[in-house]
Amino acid sequence: MNIKKIYKLSFLILIIILLFNSDLIFPNSPGKVLKPKKSNAKVSIIVSGKSRIYYLLSPDEQTVITAKGPGKLKIITRGQLSSLSNEYSDYTVYYRIDGAEKIKADFNNVERDANAVFKDESFGFPSVGKNIIIDLAQGEHTVELWNGSEHPKVNSRFVLDEKKEKKIDWVPLSPLYPNEPVSLVTNEDIISYYRFSPKKPLKIKITGPTTLRLLNRLENDYQMKGIINYRIQVKEDKTVKNTYMLNCVGSEVTTYKKGRGKIPGKANEIVINVPGGTHLYEIIPLDKDKDKVLARVLFPKQDVKLEE
Repeated sequence: MNIKKIYKLSFLILIIILLFNSDLIFPNSPGKVLKPKKSNAKVSIIVSGKSRIYYLLSPDEQTVITAKGPGKLKIITRGQLSSLSNEYSDYTVYYRIDGAEKIKADFNNVERDANAVFKDESFGFPSVGKNIIIDLAQGEHTVELWNGSEHPKVNSRFVLDEKKEKKIDWVPLSPLYPNEPVSLVTNEDIISYYRFSPKKPLKIKITGPTTLRLLNRLENDYQMKGIINYRIQVKEDKTVKNTYMLNCVGSEVTTYKKGRGKIPGKANEIVINVPGGTHLYEIIPLDKDKDKVLARVLFPKQDVKLEE
């Protein structure tokens, strides 16, 4: 084999390696940095010469992160050492995903980070970063976090590695009676939603295994300005499955077909994984002052045979 052919072969092999290993092309892909909805305080930590914002976790009040999947949420935690003589730190972080049970993460013998310092030196010395990795499925998600104790203090940073959504052909599914149908107009298309409330929750009967996709919009009064927070609870066979903390603003492109003196909010998405068998789901707003919500229920077209 001559020299030119060897060079060409080597170049081809290099291209193949790069195509299958994106880390070599984008060695430090940062992801999307998320800011908590609620946080006691934020601090600056200089890591290898670069300033990074971290948020203090409280043992009493939750720090709330909202993120849309699919993606991988990385929670970077750092203990706060009071002096150079404290070379190691033990701490615990509790977290909860979409209102489910709390999960405990213990970090023991975490050493001080020689490559990191607090911008405000009075805070002491940061430990090496320890990660909690959460795989988020498609849809909106809420993650709540707490420090396991008053001491040591724990600071955290949140980075979302977003993934492409899997292409699925969705079809509408009608809820059980008696939810009121509402027609909305989006980009000249008329789309059917259903109104539900705490007294008239949205009830869906479906056979799994499959996936439910719930597009929901808060009904906003004209006097409601800015970002509005609201909560949705999901029950599966009368047992609470998840609770979602959502927020929205008034939609700029969607209106009612027949005017109601209200503005539909921008849509949020909740995705429910339905196990095998027939199940009854109840979707319930939890806020008395924001009790009217619209929903459009979808499921994969390939699973229509399960409902026949």
